[in-house]
Amino acid sequence: MTTLALGPQWLDPDYLIETFGLLGVLVIVFAESGLLIGFFLPGDSLLFTTGLLVTTDVIKHDLWLVCTAISLAAILGDQAGYLFGRKVGPALFRRPDSKLFKQENVEKAHEFFEKYGPKSLVLARFVPIVRTFTPIIAGVSRMNYRSFIIFNVIGGVLWGTGVTLLGAALGKVEFVHAHIELILIGIVLLSVIPIAIEFLRARGKAKKAAAAGGAEQGASDASGGRPGAGAPPQAPRGRHAKR
Repeated sequence: MTTLALGPQWLDPDYLIETFGLLGVLVIVFAESGLLIGFFLPGDSLLFTTGLLVTTDVIKHDLWLVCTAISLAAILGDQAGYLFGRKVGPALFRRPDSKLFKQENVEKAHEFFEKYGPKSLVLARFVPIVRTFTPIIAGVSRMNYRSFIIFNVIGGVLWGTGVTLLGAALGKVEFVHAHIELILIGIVLLSVIPIAIEFLRARGKAKKAAAAGGAEQGASDASGGRPGAGAPPQAPRGRHAKR
């Protein structure tokens, strides 16, 4: 295996797995699924690499056991995030920025949750950073617990099992072994696409809102700031028309 040249070595999936084994993978999945400190950890690339290493016998566990354990860690991570959100509540939105915590990440997850509702717990699994904060926002919003459990389990299984199985399936392809570093970089880039799309959409909406506000201000200035000053006079009507 080659070392993935993305960021520090301790964030390299190959290094993490070789150093900490399956237990390390489970801890990282748990942390990234619902702990504030876990948003920067590798997710998709880690699961893909885990599946690949199972097929090459670097990880000495059955694939079904690995997928089950990863899915369970992802579900429990979201559970921890939800309970944290319910306890912390609005205080989370007043927390100042730091090196590891950015208020914009919370706001982004809140917008994602408001836009997609309960199904955001499934969709957010495949969006870096957002997947960490969405269960916390669900707790802050006091989402119905039964609905949370259902969508949490669905999302955890689809993400934890799906990406791991993808790595296991492609791990049998010789081309993957020869270009593993490029493939992992591609996975990281693909996982960032949803964030880039949302950013561009938000930026476009902000520009349109600013342009609309400027047009209204210009119309108000042209009319001297008087409501209805630019409108043509109305003809008298009713019984007062002939006076």
